[in-house]
Amino acid sequence: MKRIIAIDPGADGGLAWSKFGHAYCCRMPATLGDLVAALRALYAAGYQTAVVEKVVGFIPGGGAGAMFSFGQNFGQIQGALQGLLFRVIEVRPQEWQKALQLGDKGSQSQGQWKNKLKAEAQRRFPEIEVTLKTADALLLLDYARNHARL
Repeated sequence: MKRIIAIDPGADGGLAWSKFGHAYCCRMPATLGDLVAALRALYAAGYQTAVVEKVVGFIPGGGAGAMFSFGQNFGQIQGALQGLLFRVIEVRPQEWQKALQLGDKGSQSQGQWKNKLKAEAQRRFPEIEVTLKTADALLLLDYARNHARL
């Protein structure tokens, strides 16, 4: 089984990975140095493929500042992954959400949608504590393990 990490690159995102059938996750490290250290440790443990959520376009509830911060964070993650020699696969949210049959946000508020994703991650990963910060990364990991052609 390939060792894959899944990354929700937002500042309020997270990392998820599995080992011997058990899933693990953490919130996005607070600094670039912390992120590089975490990725370096995962690479040294045999994780060489990273599936990264690729968000393009408008971020609901954001604005120009939020888009800039997200883009900067996304670029730093991409640079760190490339520098550590990870194979990087970008996946749009619509792709993994469709494959997991989660539907779409529709008329739900952003909070309602995020809570729905958290509840689904809790259902799929009952053995770990799921937070709003780690839910997307865990669902992306589930997509990568079961639906993506890696």
